[in-house]
Amino acid sequence: MATITLGGNPVNTVGELPQTGTQAIDLKLVKEDLSEVTLTDFAGSRLILNIFPSIDTPTCATSVRNFNKLASELANTKVLCISKDLPFAQKRFCGAEGIENVINLSDFRNGSFGKDYGLEIVDGKLAGLHSRAIVVIDENGTIKHTELVSEIANEPNYEAALAVL
Repeated sequence: MATITLGGNPVNTVGELPQTGTQAIDLKLVKEDLSEVTLTDFAGSRLILNIFPSIDTPTCATSVRNFNKLASELANTKVLCISKDLPFAQKRFCGAEGIENVINLSDFRNGSFGKDYGLEIVDGKLAGLHSRAIVVIDENGTIKHTELVSEIANEPNYEAALAVL
């Protein structure tokens, strides 16, 4: 269990992020067309998992916009923006914002990704949603970098995530 804060108030997650240097845990997430995707669908690509509570919060929206800009400049790298928002909400946001360089994925069906990656918030006002985190996975499926953002209202460290690519 990890402790983070929301507005300075402590909240806990269901576990810990996977360790750097380990193989990424497989995932099953939902795309905008409601089909499912797993890590195998991204085999051979480097991945940045931009994980957040909801696309409809200012900090989460900012992180998606920032990664959209960065993604267009990264070779053999896909940015996966992951939340428990419904795919329809993700699609609406990206359409309204002109965001085309990231892949939005939802963990709304069973929340297994949030549990497996230790991200699900277990108490406080956002219980059941994902905490804010970054996970970088290389083309061989090895985790190269993780960051659990200590205060949910803060943005992740983009530079640290990009430095391992």
